[in-house]
Amino acid sequence: MNERRIHQLFAASVLLKGAHALLECVSGIALALVNTAAIVTLVKMITQDELIEDPKDFIANLLLTFAHTFSISSQHFYALYLLSHGAVKVFLVICLLKNKLWAYPVSLGVLGLFILYQAYRFSYTHSIGLIVLTLFDLVVMVLIWHEYRHLRQSAIPLHGAADRL
Repeated sequence: MNERRIHQLFAASVLLKGAHALLECVSGIALALVNTAAIVTLVKMITQDELIEDPKDFIANLLLTFAHTFSISSQHFYALYLLSHGAVKVFLVICLLKNKLWAYPVSLGVLGLFILYQAYRFSYTHSIGLIVLTLFDLVVMVLIWHEYRHLRQSAIPLHGAADRL
C-alpha cells in the first residue's frame, strides 16, 4: 500500500475518532442536563411497542431495568466520563489533523490507556461493542504510529522542527 493511501486511511480514521468524540461530548452534556425520571420516560417510550409485541424481549427489558436502577450518582459519573473522554479525544484529533508532532505519541498513550480500560470493562461485561471499539482503536494506533514515523522521516528535514510544534 502506498503512503498516500495510508495517509488517507489515517485521516479517515482520525476523523471517525473525532466524530465519535463529538458524539461523546454531546451525550455527556445531554446526560448532565436530563434528570433520571426523563431517562426512564424516554426508555419506556422507546421500548413500549416492542414490549407490547413481546413482553419477554431481552433487550427492551434490559433497557428498562437499567433505566429504573440508574442513580443520580451514576448519571453524574457517566456524564463527566463521556464529556471528559470526548473532550480529550476532540483536542487530540484537532492536533493530529494539524500535524502537531507532540500529539502523535500523546495520542498513542491516551488510546493505549483507553484500550486498557476497555479490556478491564470487557472482563466483566463481555460486550462485543467493546471488542469492536478496541479493534478500531488498535487500527487507529497503528495508523498514528505509521503517520508519526513518516512525518518525522520526511517532513522535518524539509520544513524544520519549529513548523511542526
